[in-house]
Amino acid sequence: MQTNTYMDDLQEEKKSFSLRDIAWAIFVILGSFYAWIQYGQLMDTFEIGILIGSAIGLIWLGRFWPSLQSLTLWVTGLTLLALWTYQNHGNVITANEQAFFLKFLVSSQSAFMWMSALFVLATLTYFFALYNKSEFTGKTATTFVWAGVMFGLVGMMVRWRESYIINFDYGHIPVSSLYEVFVLFIVLTGLIYLFYEQKYKTRALGGFVMLVISAAVAFLLWYTFDRGAHVIQPLVPALKSYWMKIHVPANFIGYGAFSIAAMIGVAYLLTDKMLKRNPDSAFASKMPSLETMDDLMYKTISLGFAFFTIATVLGAMWAAEAWGGYWSWDPKETWALIVWLNYAAWLHIRMSKGWRGTPMAWWAFIGLLITTFAFLGVNMFLSGLHSYGEL
Repeated sequence: MQTNTYMDDLQEEKKSFSLRDIAWAIFVILGSFYAWIQYGQLMDTFEIGILIGSAIGLIWLGRFWPSLQSLTLWVTGLTLLALWTYQNHGNVITANEQAFFLKFLVSSQSAFMWMSALFVLATLTYFFALYNKSEFTGKTATTFVWAGVMFGLVGMMVRWRESYIINFDYGHIPVSSLYEVFVLFIVLTGLIYLFYEQKYKTRALGGFVMLVISAAVAFLLWYTFDRGAHVIQPLVPALKSYWMKIHVPANFIGYGAFSIAAMIGVAYLLTDKMLKRNPDSAFASKMPSLETMDDLMYKTISLGFAFFTIATVLGAMWAAEAWGGYWSWDPKETWALIVWLNYAAWLHIRMSKGWRGTPMAWWAFIGLLITTFAFLGVNMFLSGLHSYGEL
C-alpha cells in the first residue's frame, strides 16, 4: 500500500514537472514570436537564426535548470516595467519624473548599481556564513547573488533599448564596449557559479568566487565614475555584425568559467594548507572536500575551454568577414591563443597524466592571471585591430 502511494506521488511529481516544462516552452516561444513581430523587419537571416537558436537554448536550459525559469520571469517583468515607463522625445532619452522605480531601480544605470552593491554584499555575507556556520546567512548570500544576476540582466536588456532610443544608429546589443563586457562577465560568472553551487552544494566556496566578481565590480565602478564609460556610444563599423551577438557571449562564458576555476583553486590551496597544519582544522571542516574542489576545477575549466574554443572559431570567421583574413596575429588574437593553449595543456595533463590537486590548483590560479591580461591587459598596454576596446 505504501509502495503504491509512493509510486502515485512520483507519477504526480513527474506530471507536474512536465506541465511546468510545457508552460515554460510556451512562454519562451511566445516571447520569441513577439520579438520577431516587433523587430523582425530589422533582422537579417542570421539574426533570425540567432533568435530561434536562443529560444531553443533557453527552453532546454530552463528544463535542465528550473531555477533559470524563475530568474527569467523576474528579468522579463522588471524589464517590461522599465520599458513601459520610458518616454521618447526626439533623440533625447527622458523618463517620467514621477517614475520612481525607473529612476532608482530599473533604468540601466540604476540596475547596474544595484547589481554592484548586491555582489559586494554577497561576498561579505558568504564569508560571514563561513565564519559563523549559519545556514540562514549562507542562503541570504545566495539570494544576493541571484538578485545581483537579475539586476545585471535587467540593466543589459534596458540598456539595449536605451541605445536605440538615444539614436537609432547607436542601437546595439550591449556586449560591444569594455564597460558592457565587464557587466556581461559579472553576470555570466555569477550565473555559472549559482549553477554549480546548486548542483554540488558548495556554498562555502561562494565567498572565494565572489572575490573575483567584486574585483570586476570595483573596476566597473571606477570605469564609470572616473572615465564616464557608461555613456552609450555609436559602434565602430567592425562591430556592426551579427557575429558580435554570438562571439562575445561565448567568449565570456569561457572567461567566467576560468575565473571560477581559479578561485576554487585558491580555496583548494588554503584548505590543503590548513589540513596539513591541523587535520581537525575548523576552516577545513567547513569547506568541501579536496576531491570535490578538484573535480569542480576540472568541470569549470572543461566548460570554459569548450566555449572559449567556440568563441575563437567564431572570432576567426568574423575576422575573415571584417578584415579579410581568419588570423592576423593581432595582440588580442595572440593572447587568446595563449589562453587557449594554457587550458588545453591543463586538460591534457590532467586526462593523460592524471595530475590532480595542488599543482593543478596553482595552474588554475596562474591561468586566471594569463586570462586577465588577455581580457584587460591587452586593451591597456597593446594596440591592434581590437583597439576599440582600449581604456
